[in-house]
Amino acid sequence: MEMVQHFRAMARNNAWSNYRLHKACAGLTEAEFNKKRTSFFPSLPETLLHILEVDWLYLDQLEATPTDRDAMDYNLPYRTLAELTPAQRAMDLRLIAYCERLTPQTVDAPVTIRRANGYRPVNPASAVLTHLFVHQIHHRGQVHAMLAGTAVPPPQLDEFFLVEDQPLRAPDLAALELP
Repeated sequence: MEMVQHFRAMARNNAWSNYRLHKACAGLTEAEFNKKRTSFFPSLPETLLHILEVDWLYLDQLEATPTDRDAMDYNLPYRTLAELTPAQRAMDLRLIAYCERLTPQTVDAPVTIRRANGYRPVNPASAVLTHLFVHQIHHRGQVHAMLAGTAVPPPQLDEFFLVEDQPLRAPDLAALELP
């Protein structure tokens, strides 16, 4: 699979994984959703918000979206699952659209990363995307682990790429209207 196709598939996997986690979290009571837990971020909403914030941060920079915000200076207002889910869905669609616009010529275009300390490293888009996807997988794993401590079973998140798993992911992809 060439690099551009890989990133397009990863963007769809990202949307699918977020969908599955948000759907699982919807099975929790508000008290269970907001309960303090042991993880890098101490709750499900804080971890899901971080996933959204980092998507926003890197996608703004990949798209060279003019902003005077710096790294993690987002303070997004989404605190409930009802607020987070549509915001994450919109961000997932934005990331898919960005990856759909990639070409073999633009996949390594330079991207300036704005850091809070004023540092402005330049990385190829492929490195930024790879970092973004790994980061999101890392934190979704934490959400998955936190769900394991609830009455809602954590969803499978590894049934996306293999042909034999297609029947398992088909209903979710249809709900997401993704090919």
